Amino acid sequence: MSLEKSKKRKMFGTDGVRDIAGEGNMTQEAVRTLGAAYIAYLKKKGVDRPKITVGRDTRISGSKLEQALASGVFAAGGECVSLGVIPTPGVSYVVAKNDFDGGAVISASHNPAEYNGVKFLDHAGFKLTDADELMIEEFYEALLPDAISGQGIVAAEDISYRTQYLLHLEHLIAQIDDRSYPLVIDAAHGAAYEYAVKLFAHWDGPVHFYGVEPDGLNINEGVGVTHTDFLSHKVLEHGAKLGIAYDGDTDRVLIADEKGRILDGDIMLWVIARWFYTENKLGSGLVATIMSNMGLEDLLVHEEIRVFRCDVGDRYVLDKMREKDSLLGGEQSGHIIALDYANTGDGLASGILFLKALSALGEDPSTLSDRFIRYPQTLRNIRVKDKNAVMSAPEIVALLAKAEELLAGKGRLSLRQSGTEPLVRIFVEAKEQELLNHVAGFMETKIREIASEGV
Repeated sequence: MSLEKSKKRKMFGTDGVRDIAGEGNMTQEAVRTLGAAYIAYLKKKGVDRPKITVGRDTRISGSKLEQALASGVFAAGGECVSLGVIPTPGVSYVVAKNDFDGGAVISASHNPAEYNGVKFLDHAGFKLTDADELMIEEFYEALLPDAISGQGIVAAEDISYRTQYLLHLEHLIAQIDDRSYPLVIDAAHGAAYEYAVKLFAHWDGPVHFYGVEPDGLNINEGVGVTHTDFLSHKVLEHGAKLGIAYDGDTDRVLIADEKGRILDGDIMLWVIARWFYTENKLGSGLVATIMSNMGLEDLLVHEEIRVFRCDVGDRYVLDKMREKDSLLGGEQSGHIIALDYANTGDGLASGILFLKALSALGEDPSTLSDRFIRYPQTLRNIRVKDKNAVMSAPEIVALLAKAEELLAGKGRLSLRQSGTEPLVRIFVEAKEQELLNHVAGFMETKIREIASEGV
Protein backbone atom coordinates (compact mmCIF):
# COMPACT_ATOMS: atom_id res chain seq x y z
CA MET A 1 0.00 0.00 0.00
CA SER A 2 1.54 3.28 -1.12
CA LEU A 3 1.54 6.46 0.93
CA GLU A 4 2.04 9.16 -1.67
CA LYS A 5 2.85 12.58 -0.21
CA SER A 6 0.33 14.16 -2.53
CA LYS A 7 -2.53 12.10 -1.15
CA LYS A 8 -4.89 13.78 1.30
CA ARG A 9 -6.91 12.15 4.04
CA LYS A 10 -10.60 12.00 3.19
CA MET A 11 -12.21 10.67 6.37
CA PHE A 12 -9.87 11.82 9.11
CA GLY A 13 -9.89 15.44 10.18
CA THR A 14 -7.81 17.24 12.77
CA ASP A 15 -9.06 14.94 15.53
CA GLY A 16 -10.21 11.62 14.08
CA VAL A 17 -13.29 10.77 12.02
CA ARG A 18 -16.50 12.64 12.84
CA ASP A 19 -20.04 12.85 11.50
CA ILE A 20 -23.64 12.89 12.64
CA ALA A 21 -24.25 9.56 14.36
CA GLY A 22 -26.00 7.14 12.02
CA GLU A 23 -24.96 9.07 8.92
CA GLY A 24 -21.96 9.13 6.57
CA ASN A 25 -18.81 8.00 8.35
CA MET A 26 -20.66 7.30 11.60
CA THR A 27 -23.03 4.53 10.53
CA GLN A 28 -22.50 1.25 12.36
CA GLU A 29 -21.29 -0.32 9.09
CA ALA A 30 -18.73 2.43 8.54
CA VAL A 31 -17.43 2.24 12.12
CA ARG A 32 -17.27 -1.56 11.93
CA THR A 33 -15.14 -1.23 8.80
CA LEU A 34 -12.97 1.40 10.53
CA GLY A 35 -12.31 -1.06 13.33
CA ALA A 36 -11.25 -3.73 10.85
CA ALA A 37 -9.07 -1.24 8.97
CA TYR A 38 -7.33 -0.23 12.20
CA ILE A 39 -6.49 -3.87 12.94
CA ALA A 40 -5.21 -4.30 9.38
CA TYR A 41 -3.00 -1.26 9.93
CA LEU A 42 -1.63 -2.69 13.21
CA LYS A 43 -0.91 -6.01 11.50
CA LYS A 44 0.89 -4.14 8.74
CA LYS A 45 3.01 -2.63 11.53
CA GLY A 46 4.00 -6.17 12.62
CA VAL A 47 1.49 -7.00 15.38
CA ASP A 48 0.21 -10.57 14.81
CA ARG A 49 -2.96 -10.39 16.92
CA PRO A 50 -3.54 -6.80 17.98
CA LYS A 51 -5.12 -6.17 21.36
CA ILE A 52 -6.72 -2.76 21.78
CA THR A 53 -8.88 -0.98 24.29
CA VAL A 54 -11.77 1.36 23.53
CA GLY A 55 -13.52 4.05 25.57
CA ARG A 56 -16.39 6.43 24.87
CA ASP A 57 -18.06 9.59 26.12
CA THR A 58 -21.70 9.91 27.28
CA ARG A 59 -23.47 10.30 23.89
CA ILE A 60 -26.50 8.10 23.37
CA SER A 61 -24.95 6.70 20.18
CA GLY A 62 -21.72 5.72 21.92
CA SER A 63 -22.46 2.17 23.03
CA LYS A 64 -23.76 1.02 19.64
CA LEU A 65 -20.83 2.55 17.80
CA GLU A 66 -18.43 1.00 20.31
CA GLN A 67 -20.03 -2.37 19.66
CA ALA A 68 -19.71 -1.81 15.91
CA LEU A 69 -16.03 -0.92 16.25
CA ALA A 70 -15.40 -4.00 18.42
CA SER A 71 -17.16 -6.18 15.84
CA GLY A 72 -14.78 -4.95 13.17
CA VAL A 73 -11.79 -5.49 15.45
CA PHE A 74 -12.76 -9.10 16.19
CA ALA A 75 -13.68 -9.82 12.57
CA ALA A 76 -10.22 -8.65 11.44
CA GLY A 77 -8.46 -10.91 13.94
CA GLY A 78 -7.94 -8.53 16.85
CA GLU A 79 -8.97 -8.40 20.50
CA CYS A 80 -10.85 -5.57 22.19
CA VAL A 81 -11.37 -4.54 25.82
CA SER A 82 -13.98 -1.91 26.68
CA LEU A 83 -13.33 0.81 29.25
CA GLY A 84 -16.89 2.12 29.10
CA VAL A 85 -17.32 5.85 29.69
CA ILE A 86 -13.89 7.40 30.22
CA PRO A 87 -12.10 10.60 29.14
CA THR A 88 -9.97 10.44 26.00
CA PRO A 89 -6.78 10.94 28.05
CA GLY A 90 -7.93 8.05 30.24
CA VAL A 91 -7.81 5.72 27.24
CA SER A 92 -4.37 7.10 26.40
CA TYR A 93 -3.15 6.48 29.95
CA VAL A 94 -4.48 2.91 30.03
CA VAL A 95 -2.89 2.06 26.68
CA ALA A 96 0.48 3.50 27.75
CA LYS A 97 0.54 1.74 31.12
CA ASN A 98 -0.70 -1.70 30.06
CA ASP A 99 -0.18 -4.41 27.48
CA PHE A 100 -2.20 -2.94 24.61
CA ASP A 101 -1.15 -2.48 21.00
CA GLY A 102 -3.38 0.55 20.53
CA GLY A 103 -6.56 2.29 21.58
CA ALA A 104 -9.71 3.88 20.22
CA VAL A 105 -12.06 6.57 21.52
CA ILE A 106 -15.71 6.97 20.51
CA SER A 107 -16.32 10.70 20.95
CA ALA A 108 -17.01 13.94 19.10
CA SER A 109 -15.37 16.02 21.83
CA HIS A 110 -16.97 19.50 22.08
CA ASN A 111 -19.51 18.89 19.27
CA PRO A 112 -23.28 18.62 20.01
CA ALA A 113 -24.81 15.31 21.07
CA GLU A 114 -26.02 14.30 17.60
CA TYR A 115 -22.41 13.98 16.43
CA ASN A 116 -19.96 11.23 17.22
CA GLY A 117 -16.49 10.22 16.12
CA VAL A 118 -13.64 7.74 16.27
CA LYS A 119 -10.00 8.52 17.00
CA PHE A 120 -7.18 6.03 17.28
CA LEU A 121 -4.05 5.86 19.45
CA ASP A 122 -0.77 4.02 19.04
CA HIS A 123 0.78 1.53 21.48
CA ALA A 124 2.17 4.36 23.64
CA GLY A 125 -1.14 6.22 23.86
CA PHE A 126 -0.19 8.95 21.37
CA LYS A 127 -2.51 10.07 18.58
CA LEU A 128 -1.66 8.70 15.18
CA THR A 129 0.22 10.67 12.56
CA ASP A 130 -1.36 11.91 9.32
CA ALA A 131 0.50 9.14 7.46
CA ASP A 132 -0.86 6.47 9.81
CA GLU A 133 -4.42 7.72 9.35
CA LEU A 134 -3.96 7.74 5.60
CA MET A 135 -2.89 4.10 5.76
CA ILE A 136 -6.02 3.23 7.74
CA GLU A 137 -8.13 5.00 5.11
CA GLU A 138 -6.49 2.91 2.38
CA PHE A 139 -7.31 -0.29 4.25
CA TYR A 140 -10.85 1.01 4.79
CA GLU A 141 -11.32 1.62 1.09
CA ALA A 142 -10.05 -1.88 0.32
CA LEU A 143 -12.61 -3.50 2.65
CA LEU A 144 -16.22 -4.10 1.74
CA PRO A 145 -18.48 -3.14 4.66
CA ASP A 146 -20.78 -6.12 4.10
CA ALA A 147 -17.74 -8.42 4.23
CA ILE A 148 -16.99 -7.41 7.82
CA SER A 149 -18.86 -9.94 9.89
CA GLY A 150 -18.94 -10.24 13.64
CA GLN A 151 -22.11 -8.36 14.41
CA GLY A 152 -23.33 -8.99 17.92
CA ILE A 153 -19.85 -9.41 19.41
CA VAL A 154 -19.48 -7.15 22.45
CA ALA A 155 -16.13 -6.23 23.95
CA ALA A 156 -15.79 -7.27 27.59
CA GLU A 157 -15.71 -4.28 29.94
CA ASP A 158 -12.93 -4.07 32.53
CA ILE A 159 -13.51 -1.32 35.09
CA SER A 160 -10.16 -1.97 36.81
CA TYR A 161 -8.48 0.13 34.13
CA ARG A 162 -10.77 3.07 34.90
CA THR A 163 -9.71 2.79 38.54
CA GLN A 164 -6.07 2.81 37.46
CA TYR A 165 -6.55 6.13 35.68
CA LEU A 166 -8.50 7.60 38.61
CA LEU A 167 -5.76 6.63 41.08
CA HIS A 168 -3.22 8.40 38.87
CA LEU A 169 -5.28 11.61 39.07
CA GLU A 170 -5.92 11.23 42.81
CA HIS A 171 -2.16 11.04 43.33
CA LEU A 172 -1.79 14.35 41.48
CA ILE A 173 -4.51 16.19 43.37
CA ALA A 174 -3.15 15.00 46.72
CA GLN A 175 0.02 17.01 46.00
CA ILE A 176 -1.82 20.36 46.11
CA ASP A 177 -0.90 22.12 49.34
CA ASP A 178 -3.81 24.55 49.60
CA ARG A 179 -7.22 22.92 49.05
CA SER A 180 -9.23 25.18 51.33
CA TYR A 181 -10.96 27.49 48.84
CA PRO A 182 -14.37 27.04 47.16
CA LEU A 183 -14.58 25.71 43.58
CA VAL A 184 -17.12 25.31 40.81
CA ILE A 185 -16.66 22.26 38.56
CA ASP A 186 -18.40 21.95 35.17
CA ALA A 187 -17.99 18.50 33.57
CA ALA A 188 -20.10 19.32 30.46
CA HIS A 189 -22.29 16.22 31.04
CA GLY A 190 -19.39 14.44 29.37
CA ALA A 191 -16.81 11.76 29.99
CA ALA A 192 -15.41 13.51 33.08
CA TYR A 193 -18.63 13.55 35.07
CA GLU A 194 -17.86 10.65 37.44
CA TYR A 195 -14.14 11.32 37.64
CA ALA A 196 -14.52 14.99 38.53
CA VAL A 197 -16.95 14.23 41.36
CA LYS A 198 -14.66 11.54 42.80
CA LEU A 199 -11.52 13.67 42.44
CA PHE A 200 -12.93 16.73 44.18
CA ALA A 201 -15.08 14.88 46.72
CA HIS A 202 -12.35 15.30 49.35
CA TRP A 203 -11.49 18.90 48.53
CA ASP A 204 -11.33 20.82 51.81
CA GLY A 205 -13.35 23.80 50.60
CA PRO A 206 -16.92 23.64 49.26
CA VAL A 207 -17.27 22.35 45.68
CA HIS A 208 -20.30 22.99 43.47
CA PHE A 209 -20.72 20.48 40.63
CA TYR A 210 -22.46 21.11 37.32
CA GLY A 211 -22.63 19.13 34.10
CA VAL A 212 -22.53 15.83 35.99
CA GLU A 213 -25.96 14.45 35.00
CA PRO A 214 -25.57 13.09 31.45
CA ASP A 215 -28.65 11.70 29.75
CA GLY A 216 -27.04 10.86 26.42
CA LEU A 217 -28.43 13.97 24.75
CA ASN A 218 -27.15 16.87 26.85
CA ILE A 219 -23.36 16.62 26.44
CA ASN A 220 -21.90 20.13 25.93
CA GLU A 221 -25.42 21.62 25.97
CA GLY A 222 -25.04 25.05 27.53
CA VAL A 223 -22.11 23.86 29.64
CA GLY A 224 -18.40 23.08 29.33
CA VAL A 225 -15.57 24.93 27.62
CA THR A 226 -17.77 26.01 24.71
CA HIS A 227 -20.17 27.81 27.08
CA THR A 228 -17.87 29.45 29.61
CA ASP A 229 -20.45 32.12 30.42
CA PHE A 230 -22.21 29.42 32.44
CA LEU A 231 -19.05 28.75 34.44
CA SER A 232 -18.48 32.46 35.03
CA HIS A 233 -22.06 32.91 36.24
CA LYS A 234 -21.83 30.00 38.69
CA VAL A 235 -18.48 31.18 40.09
CA LEU A 236 -20.00 34.58 40.87
CA GLU A 237 -23.20 33.02 42.21
CA HIS A 238 -21.35 30.82 44.69
CA GLY A 239 -18.52 33.22 45.52
CA ALA A 240 -15.99 30.62 44.44
CA LYS A 241 -12.29 31.36 44.11
CA LEU A 242 -12.02 29.40 40.85
CA GLY A 243 -14.16 27.54 38.34
CA ILE A 244 -13.02 24.64 36.17
CA ALA A 245 -14.77 23.56 32.95
CA TYR A 246 -14.04 20.60 30.67
CA ASP A 247 -15.28 19.58 27.25
CA GLY A 248 -17.18 16.43 26.26
CA ASP A 249 -14.21 14.07 26.07
CA THR A 250 -12.13 15.97 28.67
CA ASP A 251 -9.02 16.70 26.62
CA ARG A 252 -9.53 20.44 27.22
CA VAL A 253 -9.94 22.62 30.30
CA LEU A 254 -10.57 26.32 30.96
CA ILE A 255 -10.58 28.25 34.24
CA ALA A 256 -12.64 31.15 35.59
CA ASP A 257 -11.26 33.43 38.31
CA GLU A 258 -13.29 34.78 41.23
CA LYS A 259 -14.47 37.71 39.10
CA GLY A 260 -15.83 35.34 36.47
CA ARG A 261 -13.09 36.16 33.97
CA ILE A 262 -11.93 33.25 31.82
CA LEU A 263 -8.28 32.25 32.14
CA ASP A 264 -7.56 30.66 28.78
CA GLY A 265 -4.87 28.19 27.74
CA ASP A 266 -2.27 30.95 27.33
CA ILE A 267 -2.62 32.02 30.95
CA MET A 268 -2.61 28.42 32.15
CA LEU A 269 0.56 27.72 30.14
CA TRP A 270 2.18 30.87 31.57
CA VAL A 271 1.56 29.66 35.13
CA ILE A 272 2.38 25.97 34.65
CA ALA A 273 5.52 26.72 32.59
CA ARG A 274 6.95 28.89 35.39
CA TRP A 275 6.31 26.18 37.96
CA PHE A 276 7.77 23.46 35.74
CA TYR A 277 10.84 25.64 35.16
CA THR A 278 11.49 25.99 38.89
CA GLU A 279 11.13 22.20 39.26
CA ASN A 280 13.34 21.46 36.22
CA LYS A 281 10.37 19.73 34.55
CA LEU A 282 9.98 21.97 31.51
CA GLY A 283 12.63 20.59 29.20
CA SER A 284 13.92 23.00 26.54
CA GLY A 285 10.97 25.38 26.76
CA LEU A 286 7.26 25.80 26.07
CA VAL A 287 5.49 24.94 22.80
CA ALA A 288 2.58 27.17 21.77
CA THR A 289 0.69 27.48 18.50
CA ILE A 290 0.76 30.44 16.14
CA MET A 291 -2.53 31.57 17.73
CA SER A 292 -1.09 32.01 21.23
CA ASN A 293 -0.68 35.67 22.13
CA MET A 294 2.78 37.26 21.94
CA GLY A 295 2.14 38.53 25.45
CA LEU A 296 2.90 34.98 26.57
CA GLU A 297 6.40 35.21 25.08
CA ASP A 298 6.97 38.66 26.58
CA LEU A 299 6.15 37.37 30.05
CA LEU A 300 8.20 34.19 29.80
CA VAL A 301 11.29 35.84 28.34
CA HIS A 302 11.79 37.53 31.70
CA GLU A 303 11.88 34.06 33.26
CA GLU A 304 14.46 32.91 30.66
CA ILE A 305 11.87 30.45 29.28
CA ARG A 306 11.93 29.87 25.52
CA VAL A 307 8.70 29.62 23.50
CA PHE A 308 8.55 27.53 20.32
CA ARG A 309 5.73 28.04 17.80
CA CYS A 310 3.86 25.44 15.76
CA ASP A 311 0.73 25.13 13.60
CA VAL A 312 -2.72 24.96 15.19
CA GLY A 313 -3.69 21.48 16.39
CA ASP A 314 -2.65 19.31 19.31
CA ARG A 315 -0.83 16.80 17.09
CA TYR A 316 1.40 19.62 15.81
CA VAL A 317 2.00 20.77 19.38
CA LEU A 318 3.17 17.26 20.24
CA ASP A 319 5.36 17.01 17.13
CA LYS A 320 7.11 20.26 18.04
CA MET A 321 7.49 19.16 21.66
CA ARG A 322 9.25 16.01 20.53
CA GLU A 323 11.41 17.94 18.08
CA LYS A 324 12.50 20.50 20.69
CA ASP A 325 12.62 18.16 23.73
CA SER A 326 9.92 20.19 25.44
CA LEU A 327 7.76 18.70 28.20
CA LEU A 328 4.92 21.25 28.05
CA GLY A 329 2.83 22.61 25.21
CA GLY A 330 -0.69 23.66 24.40
CA GLU A 331 -3.25 25.95 22.82
CA GLN A 332 -5.38 28.95 23.82
CA SER A 333 -8.40 26.62 23.69
CA GLY A 334 -7.25 24.84 26.85
CA HIS A 335 -5.71 21.82 25.17
CA ILE A 336 -2.56 21.32 27.26
CA ILE A 337 -0.02 18.49 26.99
CA ALA A 338 2.34 17.84 29.91
CA LEU A 339 4.39 14.83 28.83
CA ASP A 340 5.53 13.83 32.33
CA TYR A 341 1.85 13.34 33.20
CA ALA A 342 -0.01 12.43 29.98
CA ASN A 343 0.66 11.60 26.32
CA THR A 344 -2.23 13.69 25.08
CA GLY A 345 -4.26 16.67 26.26
CA ASP A 346 -5.78 15.80 29.65
CA GLY A 347 -8.27 18.32 31.00
CA LEU A 348 -8.46 16.74 34.44
CA ALA A 349 -4.68 16.47 34.86
CA SER A 350 -4.02 19.93 33.38
CA GLY A 351 -6.56 21.54 35.69
CA ILE A 352 -4.93 19.86 38.69
CA LEU A 353 -1.46 20.92 37.52
CA PHE A 354 -2.70 24.51 37.26
CA LEU A 355 -4.00 24.40 40.84
CA LYS A 356 -0.73 22.85 41.98
CA ALA A 357 1.26 25.54 40.16
CA LEU A 358 -0.78 28.31 41.82
CA SER A 359 -0.06 26.80 45.22
CA ALA A 360 3.63 26.18 44.54
CA LEU A 361 4.24 29.68 43.15
CA GLY A 362 2.10 31.43 45.75
CA GLU A 363 -0.01 32.97 42.97
CA ASP A 364 -3.22 34.90 43.53
CA PRO A 365 -5.35 33.75 40.55
CA SER A 366 -7.51 36.88 40.72
CA THR A 367 -4.51 38.92 39.50
CA LEU A 368 -3.53 36.75 36.52
CA SER A 369 -5.91 38.27 33.98
CA ASP A 370 -4.75 41.82 34.80
CA ARG A 371 -1.05 40.89 34.64
CA PHE A 372 -1.31 39.02 31.33
CA ILE A 373 -0.97 41.92 28.87
CA ARG A 374 -2.17 40.81 25.45
CA TYR A 375 -1.16 42.10 22.05
CA PRO A 376 -4.10 43.14 19.85
CA GLN A 377 -5.01 40.37 17.37
CA THR A 378 -7.26 40.04 14.35
CA LEU A 379 -8.36 37.06 12.28
CA ARG A 380 -10.00 37.76 8.91
CA ASN A 381 -11.51 35.05 6.70
CA ILE A 382 -11.77 35.73 2.96
CA ARG A 383 -13.80 33.45 0.70
CA VAL A 384 -12.05 32.59 -2.59
CA LYS A 385 -12.53 30.14 -5.47
CA ASP A 386 -9.01 28.72 -5.56
CA LYS A 387 -7.08 28.79 -2.28
CA ASN A 388 -3.88 27.42 -3.80
CA ALA A 389 -3.85 29.99 -6.59
CA VAL A 390 -4.27 32.86 -4.13
CA MET A 391 -1.58 31.58 -1.80
CA SER A 392 0.94 31.20 -4.64
CA ALA A 393 0.17 34.49 -6.44
CA PRO A 394 3.34 36.59 -6.95
CA GLU A 395 1.60 39.66 -5.50
CA ILE A 396 0.93 37.81 -2.26
CA VAL A 397 4.55 36.69 -1.93
CA ALA A 398 5.67 40.32 -2.31
CA LEU A 399 3.10 41.57 0.21
CA LEU A 400 4.15 38.96 2.76
CA ALA A 401 7.71 40.22 2.54
CA LYS A 402 6.49 43.79 3.08
CA ALA A 403 4.31 42.75 6.06
CA GLU A 404 7.13 40.83 7.71
CA GLU A 405 9.42 43.85 7.36
CA LEU A 406 6.84 46.13 9.02
CA LEU A 407 6.15 43.66 11.83
CA ALA A 408 9.77 42.77 12.59
CA GLY A 409 10.14 42.86 16.38
CA LYS A 410 6.67 44.39 16.73
CA GLY A 411 4.27 41.61 15.75
CA ARG A 412 3.65 38.69 13.44
CA LEU A 413 1.51 37.53 10.55
CA SER A 414 0.11 34.16 9.55
CA LEU A 415 -1.51 33.65 6.16
CA ARG A 416 -3.00 30.20 5.63
CA GLN A 417 -5.79 28.44 3.84
CA SER A 418 -8.64 26.66 5.58
CA GLY A 419 -8.43 22.90 5.51
CA THR A 420 -12.20 22.46 5.19
CA GLU A 421 -13.61 25.61 3.54
CA PRO A 422 -12.78 27.81 0.51
CA LEU A 423 -11.22 30.42 2.76
CA VAL A 424 -7.91 32.18 3.14
CA ARG A 425 -7.25 33.25 6.73
CA ILE A 426 -5.25 36.36 7.67
CA PHE A 427 -4.04 36.41 11.27
CA VAL A 428 -2.16 39.52 12.44
CA GLU A 429 -0.87 40.38 15.89
CA ALA A 430 1.00 43.57 16.81
CA LYS A 431 1.91 45.65 19.84
CA GLU A 432 0.14 48.65 18.33
CA GLN A 433 -3.45 48.57 17.05
CA GLU A 434 -2.62 51.05 14.27
CA LEU A 435 0.12 48.79 12.88
CA LEU A 436 -2.17 45.76 13.12
CA ASN A 437 -4.96 47.50 11.20
CA HIS A 438 -2.54 48.71 8.52
CA VAL A 439 -1.01 45.29 7.82
CA ALA A 440 -4.28 43.35 8.00
CA GLY A 441 -5.93 45.99 5.80
CA PHE A 442 -3.54 45.90 2.88
CA MET A 443 -3.32 42.10 3.01
CA GLU A 444 -7.12 41.78 2.91
CA THR A 445 -7.48 44.34 0.13
CA LYS A 446 -5.00 42.56 -2.12
CA ILE A 447 -6.50 39.11 -1.51
CA ARG A 448 -10.00 40.36 -2.25
CA GLU A 449 -8.65 42.01 -5.40
CA ILE A 450 -7.12 38.74 -6.56
CA ALA A 451 -10.30 36.85 -5.62
CA SER A 452 -12.45 39.27 -7.65
CA GLU A 453 -10.39 38.38 -10.70
CA GLY A 454 -11.80 34.87 -10.51
CA VAL A 455 -9.01 33.23 -8.51
